[in-house]
Amino acid sequence: MTDTEWAAVRPLLPVPGWMRGRGGQPEAYCHRAILDAIRYLDDNGIKWRAMRADFPPWDRVYAFFRRWRDHDLVKEFHDRLRARIRERLGWDAEPSAGVIDSQSVKADAVVGSDSRGFDGGKFVNGRKRHVVVDTLGLLLGVMVTAADVGDRAAAQVLLRQVTDAHHQLELVWADGGYTGPLVAHCFTVLALVLAIVKRSDDTRGFVVLPKRWIVERLFAHLMRTRRLARDYERRTTSAEAMIYWSMALLMTRRLARPHPQPA
Repeated sequence: MTDTEWAAVRPLLPVPGWMRGRGGQPEAYCHRAILDAIRYLDDNGIKWRAMRADFPPWDRVYAFFRRWRDHDLVKEFHDRLRARIRERLGWDAEPSAGVIDSQSVKADAVVGSDSRGFDGGKFVNGRKRHVVVDTLGLLLGVMVTAADVGDRAAAQVLLRQVTDAHHQLELVWADGGYTGPLVAHCFTVLALVLAIVKRSDDTRGFVVLPKRWIVERLFAHLMRTRRLARDYERRTTSAEAMIYWSMALLMTRRLARPHPQPA
């Protein structure tokens, strides 16, 4: 991180328990160095044991990653970054609309059979990333499953999680794969309008569809993060944490940009 990025990020970091007087052992390494190491691993797709020598030892970096993953601290950090960006752009911190979609990716050999599957539509043997984004393309929620899990079945669980965390969410756009009973379920159970954006039967070739391009742009960003070009994580929770770190990398860079002042 640059000094400008660190100045924007530092106030948003979760405060360790030992700094709140709750006991525990102080961190042995600077948080900036640890965050830089995780961002470097995620962005460049290296192995944990291949961590550069100028970063803290790989096992200490992994212990930090694991602790933030298991206690949802990476999600808390990510959500604070998203709220800061939305407020900086003049939007409410909490979104009222979003877009849902999924992406199937091949899984590495370390991924066990209990969390991998075959997506017959995409011909992919691996895992599937189900995401909900706001209208700015910022992540609201993610769930990683085996690739053979249906979009509608995963959407019921994911949308429940997202609506519990974002109470102002009223409208979500989706593609034709989310039709059927899910629309009525969202309206009656979640008080959420699920609007289906379908591709016209008369359309030929590539056409940008309203709202759906927003989530496709997020998938494009994830694939530029080399650790996410394929699923290398043994646990689905680690795969979800890597996605949050990838988005945190994107948002810290945006926060470091000069903000244009209105004329």
